[in-house]
Amino acid sequence: MAAPIPGEVTGFLGGYLYGGFLGVILSTIGLILGSWLAFFFAKTFGRPFVEKFVHEKTIERYDYLLKHRRAEVLVFILFLIPGFPKDYLCYILGLGPMATGEFLIISSAGRLMGTIMLTLGGIFFRNQQYSRFSLLVGIAIVIVLLSMAYRDKLEKMFRRWHR
Repeated sequence: MAAPIPGEVTGFLGGYLYGGFLGVILSTIGLILGSWLAFFFAKTFGRPFVEKFVHEKTIERYDYLLKHRRAEVLVFILFLIPGFPKDYLCYILGLGPMATGEFLIISSAGRLMGTIMLTLGGIFFRNQQYSRFSLLVGIAIVIVLLSMAYRDKLEKMFRRWHR
């Protein structure tokens, strides 16, 4: 029950089909609904349900998020990181003490910048602005590679921060 259509695809298609404003709005609505459903199902059905979709080792890897009541800043940062498995994060967060309203605000705000970038990519591609599209893709690739390169270091830092 991971996302049937990844947010990266919907953001790009939103920009391509609907332009900037409407593309961001529609993509954001879809992301919010999908994130909320994963969070809600985890809250409702618990860990046995989540383990059907998220490997137990992945849940344990992010267990520190569930043990700390004040993990909001960290969760926000994780939603900002391109390529981070946000669907899994939504399920995992549903197992912890975070309130639904708080989750919706943090996840929506954290995903917004990525949605805007993807929507811009769709607009650039539709308008055949391939140099702008290439620049945007290049920036995104650099951010993803840096995130991947420093992922373990960031996680260790976050774990220490939440001890």
